[in-house]
Amino acid sequence: MNELLPSYTLLQLIVYFLRLGTLGFGGPVALVGYMDRDLVERRQWFTEADYKEGLALAQLAPGPLAAQLAIYLGFVHFRIRGATLAGIAFVLPSFLMVLALGWAYRAFGGLVWMQAVFYGVSSAVIGIIAVSTWKLSAKNIGKDRLKWLIFAFSATLTIATQSEEVWLFLGAGVLVWLLRARPKCARSGTLHASAAPLLALLGLSAVDWGRLWQIIRYFFYAGSFVFGSGLAIVPFLYGGVVKEYGWLTDRQFLDAVAVAMITPGPVVITTGFIGYLVSGFWGAVAAALATFLPCYLFTVLPAPYFRKYGKRPGLLAFVDGVTAAAIGALAGAVVVIGVRSVKDIPAALLAVVTAALLWRFKKLPEPIIVAVAAVIGLAVYPLLQHA
Repeated sequence: MNELLPSYTLLQLIVYFLRLGTLGFGGPVALVGYMDRDLVERRQWFTEADYKEGLALAQLAPGPLAAQLAIYLGFVHFRIRGATLAGIAFVLPSFLMVLALGWAYRAFGGLVWMQAVFYGVSSAVIGIIAVSTWKLSAKNIGKDRLKWLIFAFSATLTIATQSEEVWLFLGAGVLVWLLRARPKCARSGTLHASAAPLLALLGLSAVDWGRLWQIIRYFFYAGSFVFGSGLAIVPFLYGGVVKEYGWLTDRQFLDAVAVAMITPGPVVITTGFIGYLVSGFWGAVAAALATFLPCYLFTVLPAPYFRKYGKRPGLLAFVDGVTAAAIGALAGAVVVIGVRSVKDIPAALLAVVTAALLWRFKKLPEPIIVAVAAVIGLAVYPLLQHA
């Protein structure tokens, strides 16, 4: 736990998360990797313990992984103010992007070109997150056999079930705790939050308040009870917005997921795009707020306990176990996303070349790779459709 005066200002942290939210492609696996690389290794604004505590809490609490880690890191030195501003800075850029894309989607009758862009970008993203996962694994697990065992089991289970199980993270933490730090009745507080959905003080003409309230309730529920990354919430959202409520067609839902993948920031920002299609601007605001409010509360409320008891041997062992299981789940998610996204030889080649380039050139900016992949997609996808 690092309670000394920070070596950075709150403004610097906000600027960093604004930049990450604007340029951070690759989904939760890549985003948590960028935070580790940039904030722990390069800038040394946070200790490795700070990062691991945040990652463990983000995995244990429901909601989007990367956004929760950003909120926790904001809390470390600047408490509620830092957590709030870091979370807003991280989510705002991608939210504004999906608003613009939502407007274009409605105005021009669909996103035909997006299938081509998504083809190239999603393939490159597989390479980006594969390299990020390997770096996270090598750094946080090292040569620890027990943690590699947990990693392997977690990755296998994620691939088999195509979901991330919170009981696995808890079980892994308890296992390492029992094996390496005999229980001393140390307890770190429960992950509890009771909060009502935020009733927006927004009132403009032509707002369907019944529909808006329905959106708030559904997305607040989704944000409160779906664990893991954007990978976990996508099938959950499909069951609600397509099957249960009939707000979107299958095609529109796939386009919404494509928007989330080709924009930077958290994958869960697709809820803003869905909200826009269902009920315009205020629908987007309501959906995004309702999705991210629970993750904010579930991070900020238990955070003081993680800070206070973070150096206790029992909690350190618990966090080690959760971290190993979390990284294993992320590795499994790479495989699951890869199988879903890479469906032909050109896509597979693009993923492999991306990974090779990032492996060889450590400082190659990911946004450049994403931009090139989008251009390749626009060129290659039409040829494949006519083949």
